[in-house]
Amino acid sequence: MTGFLRRLKALVGKEFKQLLRDNSSLMIGIAVPILLIFLMGYGISMDVKRVPTAVVIDDPSPTVEDMLSFMEGSEYFSPYYPPSMKDAVALMDSRTVDAIVRIPSDFTESLYQHRANVQIILYGVDASNANVMKGYIEGAINGWLARNQQKFMGSGQRVGAITVVNRMWFNDANTSTWYFIPGLIVLVITISGVFLTSMVMAKEWERGTLEALFVTPVKVLEILLSKMIPYFCVAMVGFSLCVAASQLLFDVPMHGSFIIILLCTMLYLFVALGVGLMISSITKNQFLASQMALVLSMMPTMMLSGFLFDLRSVPLVVKMVGYALPPTYYMQLLKTLFLAGNNWSLIFKNCTILVLYAIFFISMAFRVTQKRVE
Repeated sequence: MTGFLRRLKALVGKEFKQLLRDNSSLMIGIAVPILLIFLMGYGISMDVKRVPTAVVIDDPSPTVEDMLSFMEGSEYFSPYYPPSMKDAVALMDSRTVDAIVRIPSDFTESLYQHRANVQIILYGVDASNANVMKGYIEGAINGWLARNQQKFMGSGQRVGAITVVNRMWFNDANTSTWYFIPGLIVLVITISGVFLTSMVMAKEWERGTLEALFVTPVKVLEILLSKMIPYFCVAMVGFSLCVAASQLLFDVPMHGSFIIILLCTMLYLFVALGVGLMISSITKNQFLASQMALVLSMMPTMMLSGFLFDLRSVPLVVKMVGYALPPTYYMQLLKTLFLAGNNWSLIFKNCTILVLYAIFFISMAFRVTQKRVE
């Protein structure tokens, strides 16, 4: 064996030993790709399924029942049957349903007079999903009409086309930009709170400056707060710039209270800062902290929080993971407050969940750091 091959064999053996001893490298090289495959393969779906749809039937005739039969047992619809339009609107306001299909009282009579109408009202915060839902419903109604034309003609009658009158609520411009801007705000807050905080704390651990602080009379809580406050300010500056851009550049409406949006943002920022502090205290390594912050915060925020697609369209396991993540609740709050208004039941529920997350993560960061002090 030549000297070159001997040296190469020794170096390769050394690198393999180092790799096996370095858990962070194994995680990044093996665990992260596996996680990405599962998230991308099972988590992302642009299909819209099990759409919660309120069906208001003012003409309870056999014809109407037959026309709407496509909803029962379909993987694309989850129908509700409220007794009145008022009840259906209440369901949409509470985000129980994303679409309303209303059959007028004179539908059957008008069908034979070539002037039948069906009204569709869509929750337009997610313009992409709303247009897909509209296509589903219109396609199903037109398909029913095409299949039944021969039957009607055989009975000596002929029906005309059904006009579908659709309305897009909470997104008058019917643009996906209004849908994505609140999501970008969530991403900015997450980057500032989790990613940057975890990196700066890990740097302090690597340099040994935190250990130097530990021998002083300074308390652990004071150290953590001193790390949180600057990045809290940085994140709020980023939030202000995003809100200004949404209003001045993209004309995104703000139907809800700006004070409530601000308070919800501050609350979520405490959650993000707690996550960043906990990551840095556990890893004590900049590189590993950056990778954990990427995997545990930024990527889930983009793919599993409702930023790109509705979580109700994904498999149950992925949906459960999404609803276990704090960004999901802040995402719902921002989109609702910007585009729909002050939905108090949603505000109270999601803010309560974020408060619990903030207490948990900050407490865990304090506890982990406290253990290192001892």
